Amino acid sequence: MASRSVLFFFITFIISCSSSISNDTFVDDFSDENFKTLGSDGPYFYGEQYSGRNNYINYYPGNIPVILSIPHGGELVPVEIPDRTYGVSVTDSNTIELGSSISDYMYENFNIRPYLIINNLKRTKMDANRDKIEAAQNNIFAERAFDEFHYYISSAREDIIQNFGSGILFDIHGHGPNPDGFVDLRTWIGYLLTGNELDQNDKDLDTNISPDDTSIFNILNSSNYLLSDVIRGSNSLGSLFETYGYSALPSSLSPGPEGMRYFSGGYNTAVYGRDSDYNFNAIQLEFPYPTIRDNQNSINTFSKAFSSIVHDYFITYFNIDLF
Repeated sequence: MASRSVLFFFITFIISCSSSISNDTFVDDFSDENFKTLGSDGPYFYGEQYSGRNNYINYYPGNIPVILSIPHGGELVPVEIPDRTYGVSVTDSNTIELGSSISDYMYENFNIRPYLIINNLKRTKMDANRDKIEAAQNNIFAERAFDEFHYYISSAREDIIQNFGSGILFDIHGHGPNPDGFVDLRTWIGYLLTGNELDQNDKDLDTNISPDDTSIFNILNSSNYLLSDVIRGSNSLGSLFETYGYSALPSSLSPGPEGMRYFSGGYNTAVYGRDSDYNFNAIQLEFPYPTIRDNQNSINTFSKAFSSIVHDYFITYFNIDLF
């Protein structure tokens, strides 16, 4: 009996120790390697590349008052981040390639670069254009990537305001066929105005909507332009697209969607374009796949046109010659 008691105690001790080791190991594996303080990889200098944890986020500081953010073009699917269980998860194909091509064209031809922030995670893992809860869905590694993406944008905005006084964020996206199968070749330009609001005539639009309800209120409040002028007049961004051979909505040719599918701007456009504490603006750009994102030749051709579009836009509304 005594030997059985000793054996029982020994086995119980081994199981207890094994359980303790397993629990400790689980805690060590799950806990993060102590995230570095956001911004600890700074200060940030033009011409350099900075990366967040595991290269999930890339940041390329620029030297003009333009930010290109690309939240939905990534393809990384790390096992440490489970798939999101709700929300949109479609990838905006070739948007990273598009943003990078625009930056490279500006540098190669004019020795300038926009600030470029890229989310390399697939949208199934993290959506950088939603609030943090929906974007990361309580995974600490996805939350960290989300924080890095927006920290880099905020840092770029601070740098632009310090050096130029104001600037603009272009949040780059891509749209696919409409639910009925129709392929809209227009770039949808989002100022946080709904399709129904855009379908108003100019007088009603200018009367019913305050500039502060848009993502370009700083442009509107610092100029003598009416809202209808800036979003679909002859010098609007959409009309500049038309001038350089690309259809857009809204523009002088397409003032409103007329009930068709249209995206007015999301989380990033609101956060960086409607913050009254900053003299800054934001516009969401939803590019069609054909003619702009479908192959490298289309990307390169559009990058040249877009560089001229942005140049002309800044001349008109910021009195800055980027070139």
